[in-house]
Amino acid sequence: MAEDVKSSKETLEGSVKSVVFHNEQSGYVVLHVELPSDFELAKAPVVTVVGKTQAVWEGEDVRAVGEWVTDPQHGRQFRADELTCIAPRSLKGIERYLASGLIRGVGPVIAKRIVETFGDETMHVLQYQSARLSEVTKLGKAKIAQIRESWHANETMRENMIFGQTYGISILKMTKIVRKYGPDAVAIIKADPYRLCRDIWGIGFSTADKIALSVGISPVSPLRARASISYTLEREAEDNGHCWTFESDLLLRANELTSIPVEVLSAALAEEVASGRVVMERAEDGSGMVFLRSLYVAEKIVASRVMAILSAKSSKESFDAEKAVLAWQNKQGFRLAEMQSCALEKAFASKFSVITGGPGVGKTTIIRALAEIFASKGRKVVLAAPTGRAAKRMSESVGMPAATIHRLLKWNPAVNKFTFNAKQKLEGDVFVFDETSMIDVKLAAELLVALPDEATVVWVGDTDQLPSVGAGSVLGDLIKSSIIPSTRLELIFRQDTAGLIVANAHHVNAGESLEVRQGDTDFYFIRCEDPAMCVKRAIEFMTVRIPRKFGMDPMQDVQVLVPMRKNVLGADNLNFELQKALNPTGDTLSRGGSFFRVGDRVMQLRNNYDKDVYNGDVGFVKAIDPETRSLTVLFDGRPVRYDSSDLDEIVLAYATTIHKSQGSEYPAVVIIVHTQHYVMLQRNLLYTAITRGKKLVLLIGVPYAVDRAISVNSVRERRTSLVARLAALEEGKR
Repeated sequence: MAEDVKSSKETLEGSVKSVVFHNEQSGYVVLHVELPSDFELAKAPVVTVVGKTQAVWEGEDVRAVGEWVTDPQHGRQFRADELTCIAPRSLKGIERYLASGLIRGVGPVIAKRIVETFGDETMHVLQYQSARLSEVTKLGKAKIAQIRESWHANETMRENMIFGQTYGISILKMTKIVRKYGPDAVAIIKADPYRLCRDIWGIGFSTADKIALSVGISPVSPLRARASISYTLEREAEDNGHCWTFESDLLLRANELTSIPVEVLSAALAEEVASGRVVMERAEDGSGMVFLRSLYVAEKIVASRVMAILSAKSSKESFDAEKAVLAWQNKQGFRLAEMQSCALEKAFASKFSVITGGPGVGKTTIIRALAEIFASKGRKVVLAAPTGRAAKRMSESVGMPAATIHRLLKWNPAVNKFTFNAKQKLEGDVFVFDETSMIDVKLAAELLVALPDEATVVWVGDTDQLPSVGAGSVLGDLIKSSIIPSTRLELIFRQDTAGLIVANAHHVNAGESLEVRQGDTDFYFIRCEDPAMCVKRAIEFMTVRIPRKFGMDPMQDVQVLVPMRKNVLGADNLNFELQKALNPTGDTLSRGGSFFRVGDRVMQLRNNYDKDVYNGDVGFVKAIDPETRSLTVLFDGRPVRYDSSDLDEIVLAYATTIHKSQGSEYPAVVIIVHTQHYVMLQRNLLYTAITRGKKLVLLIGVPYAVDRAISVNSVRERRTSLVARLAALEEGKR
């Protein structure tokens, strides 16, 4: 073959030896493909193929149509305009395919034995003659039963995989779909492809819509129109935190998504309202406010429960709060500031109160005072926070047990709901919750229905931090309502002559420039313009300089924070580079272009109630089982198993986004702020990042980018109705 790049298209066929990189969002893949022995490139039997396909797995055969190119960095490769994966035909391909994790209990070793035993008949034997597995050496009855059960439970898997590949659904996601819908998955999907959006995490409207249109569902069908309405509402909630959307905006966005005429979408909206899936309310000016039913119900529950707790009488006798506070201060040997005393008085006098303020203003001291004084008066005090790290910090600072809210409520997977709810209340007299800016409206509803009416409730949080990931603005709305007694602490206590973390957090919050000092301090700014150099400096400080100067463990104590996941200075690339620096060798499990190794720090991306792990939880990979392509992660010492189909729920966490760091506090943080992050730069983002550092903050980046983040304070208001609902209930009492 000539070495110059050909303009005409060529076809290349071979077996996928390894998936070097796979971006599941864009579908871009880099594959090492093993060519047949008779192929004319015999001198290079393994070639690099790049292209786009959502479904690709080691061992599959691939047909690529494209041309040869020479990449300046990676050399000669085949760039495919069309990339199709098909069932494996070669023995090597079948072996890799069986070892891919598709069959529970079959890893590389057993896959090799099976293929050596049955050769070209392997797939036929597994499908129709599984009893013959007894012919495989060193394969016991228990293992044979496991393989047979797994294979027959997925006997339609190959059909499903081919179906999924056709529509850009990966093998792992297709495995989840089959697990959800059973062997009739394809028939169920074809009947209503839009179920995928609602039922399967990680599959969006575009994939479901592609299937729907291909199986003959009309572009203007009511099914498609209704699905676009629900999906648009969900995106507004997930992307912008809105609990509701204006009817006119909703119809416009659904039209942009689907090109369905507005009159058809309006009729579909009416059908969605009639079905109860969405709810319509009218604003004072007559405009329509459209809610997902789950968010509408959650808001109503939060409002009613807040009012019920405020109105109910305590089951315990009152005590002289002023005397109790004075006694506590005498015991501690110091006096509280005026606003701290005010916050305590409101908490003792009211059934539901809020305390807010930035770092160093004494919120922790107030929590400790509340807990100790209430406990001394015979009250059962319950402490909780949204994340494990926040709960642990709360427990250490107060000296009492604290739980995450999810574990406090105790999820019961058998019935898919929390154990503690409206019918079975939590036990306790006083409930104090920290980091409540992170609590979205759905979690707030679940929490408040489980609290006894007679209890005293105190919410503590910082309204200047980034809002909750989920929809709503509960903490802010409770304060805005003026129905809940609230206190804002502003006097800074946690500050000394050498400390700048707290001072700079307040400077940022006030829109002021950062303060930087020479010599030893707890806050450093490193100017760095070149993105590649920023990565290099972050690695250097995390792995060498911070451990050497401050005696910190990079795996346990240092966290890199960035505004976004993508680009050179995104969390994804930084994790790749930091893993190479901190944990380059050892047992490895690949997933697409990612690699997990024993010892890696990882983060959970979604709430998984069955596993009892939640969005933002951080753990360490303890063990990898190459046979089953599974791994075990330790979360606070508790082992959690991830099968191959669950690996999309975790990512490396040497670096993480600032949003994902909410509720956590680290001994040291390395923050990168650069013009690459331009669209994300705003005040509450930088403020949140700085306040994650407990002992050391190292800020790397461009001064202009930092100045822009400080100057941009256009925090987007979330559309919620909680304030109005509270006001209506308060008015109804009069």
